[in-house]
Formats: sequence, structure tokens, C-alpha cells
Amino acid sequence: MILLSKIDCLVIGGGLAGSMAALRLAEAGREVLLLERERGPRHKVCGEFLSAEAIGYLRAAGVDPLRYGAQQVNGLRFSAGARVVETPLPFAAMALSRAVIDEQLLRCAESSGCAVAGGVAVERLVRASDAWHAHTEDGRTVQADNVFLASGKHDLRGWARPSGVQNDLIGFKMHWRLAPGQSHELARHIELHQFAGGYGGLVAVEDGVANLSVVARRSLFRELGGWPALLAHMRKHNTLLDARLADSEPAWERPMAISSIPYGFLAHSADELWRVGDQVAVIPSFTGDGMAIAMHSACMAAEMMLAGRGVGEYQQRLGAQLRGGMRIATALSKLMASGIAGLVAPFAMAVLPYLLEPIARATRIPSSALLLQE
Repeated sequence: MILLSKIDCLVIGGGLAGSMAALRLAEAGREVLLLERERGPRHKVCGEFLSAEAIGYLRAAGVDPLRYGAQQVNGLRFSAGARVVETPLPFAAMALSRAVIDEQLLRCAESSGCAVAGGVAVERLVRASDAWHAHTEDGRTVQADNVFLASGKHDLRGWARPSGVQNDLIGFKMHWRLAPGQSHELARHIELHQFAGGYGGLVAVEDGVANLSVVARRSLFRELGGWPALLAHMRKHNTLLDARLADSEPAWERPMAISSIPYGFLAHSADELWRVGDQVAVIPSFTGDGMAIAMHSACMAAEMMLAGRGVGEYQQRLGAQLRGGMRIATALSKLMASGIAGLVAPFAMAVLPYLLEPIARATRIPSSALLLQE
């Protein structure tokens, strides 16, 4: 594909946030080019849990998760040591792999008129005169009036995000084929497994596969010496997770991993760059609202740019919507990964059925702020 030399809107990144921003801009009649460094569908480190808000944004964009094999989720199990507590979720939810979700949303953006170039990585982005100049790794340059940075958890050189509130975690993701009995037990539930030094989420996605996403303290990972030892540590300290993985088969040779996750990060610098998704806000994964925030931020940024608003106003408005929930979520994440988590686990499990709904409500995008278009 030949890249356009000068365009109205350039979107860097073809994940949920990038595709959603591109779709909204293209539907409004803007000239949009989306650059994605990968070719074709790919997995990403993610819990793959779709909240009611995320489902709403996907369906509004033309993607019905159920059509692609999404599994319905209506209950939560929380386990710590040998203890387990179960409670219904306060909202309808689903789970579907990012490889499927991202690909379908990207196709919707392309169908709306967005030009998509896969296998094109942006090496450098500079602001010169009255235009942005994006220099790609293959030596080409794209000029654009507006740039939407949607590179997810990976920073673009020269445009790195500052540290978050909780920065000492490493994230992992592995798909598993569970034993039939364990797969049956997991069905329709999202399980949150706490262990000494971190926590993980387990949920069934499409094609009979379960997704295990884990965050662990970097110091613990270094002390243990790698993924096999970390996995053994997790199973040793969590009876239910150990049972789930008994007689199971990993779908890949090794897990996907990402370091330096800036949990609690919320952008507040108006640099004329429309940051969306994890480039503008990173909420701890246990809340299950990261994908919803990615799409919400993309819709808000697109709509405010189209309305002639500025980046500063966009970040202030988004921050006002998310800041309270981010603080609560990050505090809970710190507690779950701390050394005292095992001591407070009995109390937490006793009150979880009563606190789940208010915690979920406090850590989600306010319903009045949603920008759904049916």
C-alpha cells in the first residue's frame, strides 16, 4: 500500500483504541490513515474480559462478540491460598481473545473509509511548522494535521509516558486448554487468583481455551528466575489455580510478557497529541475495564477533535471521569500484590459479596459519560 504524503488524521496503532478512533473519524468524513506495526491478527497481554461498557462500544461499532465465539460471564470467584469465595457479577459480561476483537474492529474501521497499512512501524514522530511528521522504519514520511497515538502499552520513542502510581509489576498472558472437568467448572465465571507477590485472572474465551493473565512484582520474578518458577510459585500459593491447571496444556511454548506497566497513569499534559487507550490511562487489569476505557477514550478524543476542542480539554474531561476509579483500583491492586495480602485475604473474602457492586461501580466509566452510538 502506498502511504499518503499529507492527510488530515493519522492514527498510530491498530488496537481497540486506534481502530475505534479511526472508525469515528472516518464515519465523520475525515481522511484517516492508520498505521499498525504488525501484519494480521495477533495476541496481546490482556485479561480479555469484556465489561458491559466494552460490549456496548463494540456493538455500536458493528462488532457483536457473540458472533465470534465470546463466552458469557456472570460470576466472579476470588481465591487466596486454599480459600475461595464466589459471587454474581453486577453486570452482564463476556470474554473473547484480543486477536479476534482487534481484527474485527480494525475491519470495521477499514469498511468505514479508513486507509489501513499493516506492517508499518513509526520510528519517530515530530511536530514541525503546522504539521506532524511521522517517520516510518522503512524510510517513508507521513504528514498529518492531527495524530492519534494508540500504541497501547508500548511507548513511541520520544513520546514516552511518565510513570504511573504502581510501576513494579510485570504482566504475562498464556492461553491454556484445561482438562474437561476444570473447563466445566470455570464456565461462565471470571476467576481472580491471588498469590504471594501478585495476582492473576482466568477466564474462558473462544474455541475451548482459557486465558490466564498475571501480574507479579518485578522483584519476585527476578528472585524466582523466570516464568516456569513463577508459575510453580503461583500454583503452590493458590489451591484453586493449581487445580485448574492440573492436566492442562499451554497453547504456546512461552507466555507473552510486558514489563513496567504504569498502573494508575492518567495523562495530563497538553502536547497537541491525541493520546488514546493505554497511552492516556492505564487502570489495573483486575477491574476488567481497560478495554472499555480504551474505546471510550478513543471515541471522546475523536468527537472532541471533530468539534474543534483541544487536547488539554480532552485530557481534563477524561481525567475527571476516571480519576476517582483509578485511585481506588490502584490502591486495591497494590494491596493484592503486597506482602500483607495473605493476612487480609480472609477479611476481604468475607466482605467481597457485599462490596463487589460498589467497587465495580466506582471503578467503571460513569454511565452518563458513555458515548455509544447505535
